[in-house]
Amino acid sequence: MPNDVFEPHPLVRLLEKPAADFTCSDLVRAVEQLELRQVNLRYVGGDGRLKTLAFPVDSREHLVDVLTKGERVDGSSIFPGTDSQASDVYIVPRHRTAFLNPFGERPSLDVLCSFYGEDGKPLPYAREQVVRRAAEVLVEETGMVLEAFGELEYYLVGEVERIYPVEEEHGYQESAPFSKGQQVREQVLGHLSAMGIRLKYAHGEVGNILEDERQLVQHEIEFWPVPVEQAADALVMAKWVVREVAHGHGLEVTFAPSVSSGGAGSGLHVHSRLVRDGASAIMGEEGINDTGRRLIAGYLSAAKALTAFGNTVPTSFLRFTEGEESPEGISWGETDRTGLVRVPLAWGGHVLPGMVAHANPQSSEPIPEPAVHPQTVELRLADGSADVHLLLAGMAVAARRGLTDPDSLELAARLSTADHDDFEQLPSSCADAADALESERASFEADGVFSRELIDAVLDRLRADDDAALVRKSAKNDDARAELIRRHWHVG
Repeated sequence: MPNDVFEPHPLVRLLEKPAADFTCSDLVRAVEQLELRQVNLRYVGGDGRLKTLAFPVDSREHLVDVLTKGERVDGSSIFPGTDSQASDVYIVPRHRTAFLNPFGERPSLDVLCSFYGEDGKPLPYAREQVVRRAAEVLVEETGMVLEAFGELEYYLVGEVERIYPVEEEHGYQESAPFSKGQQVREQVLGHLSAMGIRLKYAHGEVGNILEDERQLVQHEIEFWPVPVEQAADALVMAKWVVREVAHGHGLEVTFAPSVSSGGAGSGLHVHSRLVRDGASAIMGEEGINDTGRRLIAGYLSAAKALTAFGNTVPTSFLRFTEGEESPEGISWGETDRTGLVRVPLAWGGHVLPGMVAHANPQSSEPIPEPAVHPQTVELRLADGSADVHLLLAGMAVAARRGLTDPDSLELAARLSTADHDDFEQLPSSCADAADALESERASFEADGVFSRELIDAVLDRLRADDDAALVRKSAKNDDARAELIRRHWHVG
């Protein structure tokens, strides 16, 4: 591909081809031309966080070996519950994910990896393999690709600033100098773009919280719709980059769903759409169509079980009960922020030309048409504690359910906020979420998407604290609440 002055990915510019076409030889050439001295193999562990294995570059032969075959690692230290007597697994680089590391002490090439067992087959409980399998099964059965992107919210925590002080609950899209952390936000944008992660925008969020000795200022990054496998990787990468940049500024960052006795928590809303043959499958001439409604019905029918992946700590359920814009019931609506699923405004239809002409009366240029209609369906379930690969895999399972269940349209009609106001509630604790997942585990394990061992591990983790009593106590006792928040401060 020709060099594009707008292309932010330095490897794409150097190699003059899209990242999807990168080969081992391409990456070797990049290492040689850029005089890199280290290769980092990255993978997502059982805790949902990004891990690192660093290799010094000491010969071309060694470099080719690492970038081709990857390495053997100890699965029992990565995935809870793995048998330590048969725990060796392989990590193999996915060349299309390569990027230049902006943080290391030595210039390095970083590559995300996939897990394989000793038989050479995809490791069934590895995060990236679960979401890949879920996406494959959806395409095989429906012919449609599920694309998604997240709205990643987080808090920057630092000393109280006396000059242009922040105003509580008044941070939404605020500008500097009233907005604190703009430098962090912009540096994160730059790094993620250079890593090949597509973004829409970033901005200050509503949550400004002032305490005696510190201030917590909320921010958000919104991504671009991509296939669910890539969307999950993007969220994990973004958390890593936000933490690195914030640390460099002497700031702490948290993605916790509840951070204080007052103020907004941090959600992780996920937008999605179905694409067939390069076109949106959820839009008709009158707006969201029956396929879109079936998708919504699938999410709503699986909502209780999905909390097991999207709301994984006790403070998740404090956010449900106290958040002003948290879901109030298992329902959906168009532009309605009280429902669990929302159909947001999208550019298009008869209103767009008039708006553009009114804003720019001097212009007669044509309005660009997107390759895929931008309308999405927003699932407002998850928060910053989400195990994002499992959440997106679960969404793909739920989408398939909605698309294939003959009763989906009736369910969508019954759960619309336009006609009703009394809906089922989401689980009230991790233990309740575990019960919901266990009751529906067969649909998640179908076609080898989630392995039985993985579901068992998720259930064990959710039930470890017996948290229902903790959540009830924290709702009434400020000290208990503060301790619970502190314990689950660095999630995801």
